[in-house]
Amino acid sequence: MSNAAPSYLTTREVADLLRLKERKVYDLVAEGAIPCVKVTGKLLFPRDLVEAWLARHLDFKCGVEGLKDRPLICCGSHEPLLDWAIRESGSGLAVAFGGSLDGLRRLSKGEAIIAGTHLADEDAALGVSFNLGHVRRQLPGQPVVVIEWARRSQGLIVPPGNPLGLASAADLKRRRIIGRQREAGAYVLLERLLADGGLAIGDIAFVQSPARTESDVAAAVAEGRADAGLAIAAVAKQYRLGFVPLVEERYDLVIWRRSAFEPAVQALLSFSRSATFREQADALGGYDISGSGTVHFNGP
Repeated sequence: MSNAAPSYLTTREVADLLRLKERKVYDLVAEGAIPCVKVTGKLLFPRDLVEAWLARHLDFKCGVEGLKDRPLICCGSHEPLLDWAIRESGSGLAVAFGGSLDGLRRLSKGEAIIAGTHLADEDAALGVSFNLGHVRRQLPGQPVVVIEWARRSQGLIVPPGNPLGLASAADLKRRRIIGRQREAGAYVLLERLLADGGLAIGDIAFVQSPARTESDVAAAVAEGRADAGLAIAAVAKQYRLGFVPLVEERYDLVIWRRSAFEPAVQALLSFSRSATFREQADALGGYDISGSGTVHFNGP
């Protein structure tokens, strides 16, 4: 008689393996988060795939902890239109903006249900690709959905009239530049744009500490502490500063798929389809929301 472990596990056996209640296992099946097959109405779980799935979660240092209910937090990159919409929609979401890469890491650890990102992929300096490559690398095999929030004009914030005549990222050499933290999408984009001009981050003279938000970038330029910084057109307009457009970028919401159906998220997404939302996007300037709500990725 063979003592080999069975190739397929029952729901009870999976629950014992994961130290969870059977009800939680059914929840994971319903959201498509755990590998399983259905045979004659009975759920069976391939042992090798379940163990690989569990190991993947452990690699993210969240293990079974990552299966617990997530807090209603939107993290990632600070986005003026999103920040306003979260408040106006009555969603009840809390915010913890710390940069696009920081947001994906928080999402992977179960610390949030939404991460807002505008991360340039390898070819993004050509205005082609944003976010999906980073999502696949940071959240491999995770049940997330990527929904377009808005396309934004990203470029150089400069003093009124652009007195230094800056026209590209290559013109930033030997200028006083206000930078962003490494976790910010603007930092990633600046690296790409500089590379296109044959420069590296090390060739730029950054002033002071990195700005935590795009408003901080605008404030540094408005107060004369910096000659320029990378940010979006809406912030330049708000501070009555000059703006040199460089790239149309896509800002996406990366949502933990099961959480996408929670009332808080649905309230936000519903509000983003309203006339009030469209009017605010127009008033801020530099936004294209024609593709808002488009699903660009739906993880396993």
